[in-house]
Amino acid sequence: MKNLIPRGLVVSCQALKNEPLYGGDTIPKMAFAAKLGGAVGIRANTVRDINGIRRRIGEEMPIIGLIKRDYEGSPVYITPTLKEVKALIGSACDVIAMDATARPRPKGVSLAALVKYVREHSDKALMADVATFEEAMAADALGFDYISTTLRSYTAETEGFAIPDPAFCRELLVNVKHAAVIAEGGVNTFASLRALLDVGVERVIIGGAITRPKNITEMFCNVFTTHEGYMSGGAQ
Repeated sequence: MKNLIPRGLVVSCQALKNEPLYGGDTIPKMAFAAKLGGAVGIRANTVRDINGIRRRIGEEMPIIGLIKRDYEGSPVYITPTLKEVKALIGSACDVIAMDATARPRPKGVSLAALVKYVREHSDKALMADVATFEEAMAADALGFDYISTTLRSYTAETEGFAIPDPAFCRELLVNVKHAAVIAEGGVNTFASLRALLDVGVERVIIGGAITRPKNITEMFCNVFTTHEGYMSGGAQ
């Protein structure tokens, strides 16, 4: 296993085209802020943002790179094909993250073929984004360096599952033999983070709770709109 990501917090710094923070140097600045705050790594989407983050944060912090791209006929969108893999190999990322679910990939490409290509053409580490125990075991057998719970509750098989899922993480920690287990998804409170640490998780990726101010604002505003005193007019 290539151990490039230390124990601690990895911050996912991403913005899609339909989001307010997309474009410019916003994402590299956000990654730099995460570094100053004590993050041990960054997870980022697109070669442009990955390379911009590298220039901003320097060489000492690992970057987990991915490319999100939709292909007709396949639900897989995180580094789905060889095209995205090749682009990431040429980028400044240290770890390539890809969907490692059992779902069909675009163009009939197999996960094993992508892993083989990376191993033969790069020294970058590999992260498997999974949703189920079986997918995690398969990724471990394929030789992934990291296994992340990124896609739990986001696939048809796991839709509606509560996240984060400490029990699921504990199961992976016990059974994964080679890769390092990373918890990702739904970590929005200090309590949810502590629950993961309590079962032995050593690496956690947090995105929306840190790097999506629109979503964070909506969560706080929801407290206003659901508070009984506020809805009834309360004390003036």
